Amino acid sequence: MENKLNQKIAILGGGQLGKMLIQAGSRLGLSLSVMDTDRDFPAAFVCSEYVCGDIRNYDDVLAFGMNADVITIEIENVNIEALEELQRRGKKVFPQPEVLKVIKDKGKQKMFYEGNGFPTSEFALYKNADEVIKSIEKQQLEFPFVQKLRTDGYDGRGVEIIKSKDQLSQLFDKPSIVEELVEVDKEIAVIVARNSLGEVSTFPPVEMVFHPTANLVEYLSSPANISKELSLIADDIARRLAESLGIIGLLAVEMFVDKNNKILINEVAPRPHNSGHHTIEACVTSQYEMHLRAILDLPLGQTIQIRPAVMINLLGEPDYTGSPIYHNIEICLAKSGVYPHIYGKKETKPYRKMGHVTITGDNLEDAIETARFVQKNLKVIA
Repeated sequence: MENKLNQKIAILGGGQLGKMLIQAGSRLGLSLSVMDTDRDFPAAFVCSEYVCGDIRNYDDVLAFGMNADVITIEIENVNIEALEELQRRGKKVFPQPEVLKVIKDKGKQKMFYEGNGFPTSEFALYKNADEVIKSIEKQQLEFPFVQKLRTDGYDGRGVEIIKSKDQLSQLFDKPSIVEELVEVDKEIAVIVARNSLGEVSTFPPVEMVFHPTANLVEYLSSPANISKELSLIADDIARRLAESLGIIGLLAVEMFVDKNNKILINEVAPRPHNSGHHTIEACVTSQYEMHLRAILDLPLGQTIQIRPAVMINLLGEPDYTGSPIYHNIEICLAKSGVYPHIYGKKETKPYRKMGHVTITGDNLEDAIETARFVQKNLKVIA
């Protein structure tokens, strides 16, 4: 009988998600290696085998993957051609390269939703800024709208909200999608796991609040403050989307709830995600362990939420660059239910993700109260 725990797993990407995958894998005694360009990246501090290489380089990815049984990612910006070749050579690559091709390009994502009957906002594809401006001049496009780079956007980068002609100088002059600006009531996310046996499991929906400047998740609360009906609809969308894509591993599905209580898919990530950090302390199985279970065809773990939770992203303060100091961490650690995760990045920069803090409580109100204390006091300065 095959011992699935003996398979060697290669992770492309050495950031904080890679670090937490390594930490989850160590509990199961898994053999995991990581490749990225710099040994100062977070995963290097917890990894027994860390290879320096470029995850966007064909030769580096191919050589790294050939030494493993299963290859996975912690970021989409990888060389897909090398992953396709590894798959041809009999390696297990999850998420599959054909799925990554769709998800890596936000334009292809939107076309997939539209073509498969999934609810999403109206959109159009543009090659450059001039095309967007001409569309405005022809009254085919109205303000306000959202422009997103089709590739290479992450952590709020690659997104512009354009509200008037005065902001047209901010347009990206690259291939992009332009979406109508949805009147959002809430932003939620559902993380779904699927293995090659077709087993599917979902985590309870979370509610996300975005930083007004950095345009990334500032904090989330779970369970989301939405009706049971909306929760079931969101869960169903996530399950059907994972099935339609045929993905193996995790899929984080970010959604809007608009002012009319309609759910629209915003975008997805085929890996562990910021919206699932809280699962480490708040759920029976963390998203990181769930991803590893899914790609190894192990039984999917329970996703039951043990206790209410709030997750705060720990961002570098706006006016600081340099070696990080975690100001007031002692008084935050003195609070019950506070779980800091410091990523170990050597330098803080304005709005850089330096860690996160999960806060649990007997009820969501208690967790939110403690989270506000942590948010007010715990600062990353230099």
